[in-house]
Amino acid sequence: MTRARRQRKSLAIAAGLGLVLIGAATPLLPPAHAATTQRIVVDELRGLALSGFDPVAYFTDAKPVIGRGELEYSFAGVVWRFRNEGNRAAFVENPEVYAPVFGGYDPIALARGVATPGHPQIWAIVGDRLYLFYSAEARKAFTANPDTMLAAAERKWPAVLQTLSP
Repeated sequence: MTRARRQRKSLAIAAGLGLVLIGAATPLLPPAHAATTQRIVVDELRGLALSGFDPVAYFTDAKPVIGRGELEYSFAGVVWRFRNEGNRAAFVENPEVYAPVFGGYDPIALARGVATPGHPQIWAIVGDRLYLFYSAEARKAFTANPDTMLAAAERKWPAVLQTLSP
């Protein structure tokens, strides 16, 4: 094998190893692509709250369900989608009940003073309120001791909120 060929082969192996390492660091779920400068987490690509998932479905179906484009409602300057008219009507009547707490930011990150968008497919309902999390590990930590985690997040939330756009 010539020297030039050995160098090309070494570069190809190094590049392949780099791609493998990058792939290993990639989360299993697609990133939320959410803005971290807004009071409510918004999908930057589509401009939707909860990346287009129906906020009421978390309560009625016990799972995230994609909303329909023809069933939208604007609340707090953000567009929310719903899977049916009943869910839309329930949200319009009581948005504070169905919207995620802390605007969809992860309460574990908030407890550390950081605005980290929660992922709409990593969630929990605790005390009849919806919480979103950045990772399954954060959800597990939260659900293991929700009172302590909520108290910490609520203490930090006012300061974090000041860093977010109105």
